Amino acid sequence: MLRRRMGYADPTSGRDLLGNRSLCFIFICAFGLVTLLQQILYGKNYIKRYLDSYDGSYDYNSTACKELRQEIMDVKVLTMVKTSELFERWRNLQVCKWQQNMVETNNFKMSLSRCCNAPSFLFTTKRNTPAGTKLRYEVDTSGILPISTEVFKMFPDDMPYSKSQFKKCAVVGNGGIIKNSKCGKDIDSADFVFRCNIPPINDKYSADVGAKTDLVTINPSIITERFQKLEKWRRPFYEVLQNYENSSVVLPAFYNTRNTDVSFRVKYMLDDFDSQRGVFFFHPQYLLNVQRFWTVQGVRAKRLSSGLMLVTAAMELCEEVHLYGFWAFPMNPSGIFITHHYYDNVKPRPGFHAMPHEIFNFMHMHTRGILNVHSGPCT
Repeated sequence: MLRRRMGYADPTSGRDLLGNRSLCFIFICAFGLVTLLQQILYGKNYIKRYLDSYDGSYDYNSTACKELRQEIMDVKVLTMVKTSELFERWRNLQVCKWQQNMVETNNFKMSLSRCCNAPSFLFTTKRNTPAGTKLRYEVDTSGILPISTEVFKMFPDDMPYSKSQFKKCAVVGNGGIIKNSKCGKDIDSADFVFRCNIPPINDKYSADVGAKTDLVTINPSIITERFQKLEKWRRPFYEVLQNYENSSVVLPAFYNTRNTDVSFRVKYMLDDFDSQRGVFFFHPQYLLNVQRFWTVQGVRAKRLSSGLMLVTAAMELCEEVHLYGFWAFPMNPSGIFITHHYYDNVKPRPGFHAMPHEIFNFMHMHTRGILNVHSGPCT
């Protein structure tokens, strides 16, 4: 009888330890891991590298620009990314020619109309604040100002501006980013120009900031600190206003009780000089509503900046809004240090405004085609 050979069964024979199949699997995993790391480290720059080879502007609705806009919109809150990363995404977007998105713009305007209604309530008027009204202050909410006949006479009969009255508006901030921009001609070509807090617009600066002015804000603190509350000589202040030709001025007279008298003195002073310049006072309820609106958008501050107030009003009064000189960082988008203002480097009181969050919202609005933020040289 043939004796069968009894073979030993190797328990590892079917496992292919470190054999061809295992090595192939390890290689595929390693390749995938390296590819993933490359995408993480370098993938965010693929659009930039592609755009660097192109000389010119991309169409707003091109595939590249949609992706670049999405890169901005992906940053939901300012603290999500480093400032340098936000700047890089913003720089990349500048190759795209800005175009107004009418759907986004109209939706935003409707939101403002429901909450704030600048065409009816931006200023106190005889129509929205009749004589005898007990006007509540914006901040000193326990304080009430009875609108006497004398105060009532200072108000215009009705709002001087209407909904979407102006085709193209320029809102000019005082940020150092506008220095050497050569945006003066662009600004002066606008149908209506807003400015903040009587900034210098003489020949030294006009090439960058323009000269045309239709409405300029005056912070009462400026009158208090620079012009002794107009309690003494008034001509120096009057001559400063002459730089703005026939533009109107607007003051937050009803922000708190301290602002009221000094704001009224501006009106009295201009009347004494027989000036035809319009003098308006922000309606405190309008400013309260604007504050609430922007709080929902993530701008939480003790006080909104004058610039944001004007931008908010411009969105209702103008068809198309362009911003110049709005920036809240010590460096421009290229990482170069800039002064806080185009005319000095005096910083605002810490913790009073939330300027970075305001600019962050403007970036998003630019990306959505609601308004146009100009942060570089004008060509």
